[in-house]
Amino acid sequence: MERNVWRTSSRSGSNGQCVEVRDRGSAIDVRDSKAPAAGTLSFDPVSWTAFVSGIRTDASRP
Repeated sequence: MERNVWRTSSRSGSNGQCVEVRDRGSAIDVRDSKAPAAGTLSFDPVSWTAFVSGIRTDASRP
């Protein structure tokens, strides 16, 4: 992931229901793509990795 650049997931559809993610090195930021000025959530890299791993694990369950 390129640093300091907001990106939208490749799995986001065209329905406008998506988030954007930015890697700042020391933190990973997440924001609502429909309301970027509304604020961001920031995660330290270890917490972000655990979060993404959890999502992937849950997504693979029937």
